[in-house]
Amino acid sequence: MNIRTKVISLLAMLFVILIALEIAVQREVLMPSFAELERDDAKVSMKRIDYALDVSLDALELTAADWGNWDDVYRYVQAPSEAFVRTNITPVALKQLQVDAVMIADLDGKVVLSSDGVLGGPESALDFVKLNRLPADFPWRANLASGKAAKGLIRTNRGLMMIAAAPVLDGSGTGKHLGLVIMGQLMTPRNVRALAARAQATLAVEPVTRPILGDELRETDATTRIEQQLSDIYGRPLAVLAVDVPRRITEQGRAAVTYASAYLIGAAVIVLILLVVILNRVVLEPLARVTRHAVSISEGNDLTARLDLDTGDEIGLLAREFDSMVARVEETRGELVDKSFQAGFAELAKGVLHNLGNAMTPLSVRLARLDGRLRDMPVEDLELACAELKDAALLSPRHADLIEFLRLGCREVAAGLTESKSDVQVIQRQAQTVQSALSELMRSTRNDAVIETVRLPDLVNQTLEIVPDACRQRLLVDPEDSLGKVGAVRVARTVLRLVLQNLIINAADAVRDAGREKGVLKLSAEIVRQDDCDQLHLHCKDDGVGIAANDLARVFDKGFSTKPRDTNYGIGLHWCANAITALGGRIWAASEGPGLGASLHLMLPLAVRET
Repeated sequence: MNIRTKVISLLAMLFVILIALEIAVQREVLMPSFAELERDDAKVSMKRIDYALDVSLDALELTAADWGNWDDVYRYVQAPSEAFVRTNITPVALKQLQVDAVMIADLDGKVVLSSDGVLGGPESALDFVKLNRLPADFPWRANLASGKAAKGLIRTNRGLMMIAAAPVLDGSGTGKHLGLVIMGQLMTPRNVRALAARAQATLAVEPVTRPILGDELRETDATTRIEQQLSDIYGRPLAVLAVDVPRRITEQGRAAVTYASAYLIGAAVIVLILLVVILNRVVLEPLARVTRHAVSISEGNDLTARLDLDTGDEIGLLAREFDSMVARVEETRGELVDKSFQAGFAELAKGVLHNLGNAMTPLSVRLARLDGRLRDMPVEDLELACAELKDAALLSPRHADLIEFLRLGCREVAAGLTESKSDVQVIQRQAQTVQSALSELMRSTRNDAVIETVRLPDLVNQTLEIVPDACRQRLLVDPEDSLGKVGAVRVARTVLRLVLQNLIINAADAVRDAGREKGVLKLSAEIVRQDDCDQLHLHCKDDGVGIAANDLARVFDKGFSTKPRDTNYGIGLHWCANAITALGGRIWAASEGPGLGASLHLMLPLAVRET
């Protein structure tokens, strides 16, 4: 096997091993990490559901406490009155309270008031509120004596219901308690959906079919499900909360890993082919040429053939020295032949030529030994190739990439890539951010603004980074939820960021001019359909000094400003108006008058998403 076959086989084997390791890492490390992310997401979603359920029970308990600390209820327990029931226990009243049942029990557990018979016929009545007396085993009988609030879940004939109890007090929150006010809210499908929406999760309430301890995870190809068992106020299993999380992370991760593997294999094949071509041209072919020439010289008598290998590396130096040696041999042989003919010493000339022939044998042996060492030590051949290929006379952009890949791939691929990967990514992001900003500023003087996809909360955070510290200390920027609800929008991000910067600085100055240490700027947004296109409506409202009515139409004029002339030149809002107009939008101001704050409205057409 010659050295070319050995080198190519070694490179191919190395690439196959690297690809196999990369695929193994993807399958054994990356894919399980995606599944773990989904499991963590499911657990977090269940925690949100638990929290949302607790919040709902707390709200119901607060409503019960508010009713319990009502002097009318206090008097009613002492002396029941039909007028109180007709006035307060009505469908409208319960709807306003957002409850489905109301019950009042005295200290003996007797139900002195319930919503049964008020809200509908027998088919809609709740069995819970039809009780005349709290059952002897009712868990909250102890609360009747202690006057402590309670909350929990029960099962009714109309499904699950959240209930909360609070003591009946005299309206001032003091005095002897006379019983409990118990309020209930059914967990209807609508309430369950509201609970799920509050927790931002997909929720299902299912019957108990088997005991469940803690949170139980189950995975299918489509979803990750986490289940949790609910207990009623008696401690008995009541229902199962099930949260389903679609396995989009695993699906997208599998697609990404598949694409990455395909690209890696394709890139590795291309690089291997190019590497073999370059190695063959730069190292293997010149070395084979030197070997063939040496064998030809060793086997023949033609000393006029020359390699003429014009390269600056070690192989070129060896070829030139070999040509020089052959030239000297040729010259020596000629001189010897001439002298033998001139002096007639044919035998002497024959001996000299014989000795020269013997001198060629050790050279051939040395070349064969060199060939053997190169065969036995392929790694040194690779390092020699690295040193030879780094010669400046041979470099080109493609050569440089291949040289760097060869060095990193053969010597430092594991350590080099691991240590430099994160730094390269951070530098690349910062360089791209600076380059993007500079490029945008350069383009803004002569070209259309660059349209980018951005989320408004992120844009506000980016804007605050370029707002002076004094303004941020004076002004609290309060982005409302509507900024996140509009989702990702395509706008001239850099221009809009500079406009928001001006508006935030002006709002901070308005708070200062109002004589306050701290102010608030509220930001809201909505997408409106206008002029046959979607437009972004940004509303910026501050609580500063405000704008006089006769100045509202002039605030965007060049040179106009309500601030002192020594610190302001009336350019900021004028530039903002020109920038928004250049983007096809408009800006206007509104204010209820001096001292009442001001609002600035931006209407900006949204760019159509690229397909």
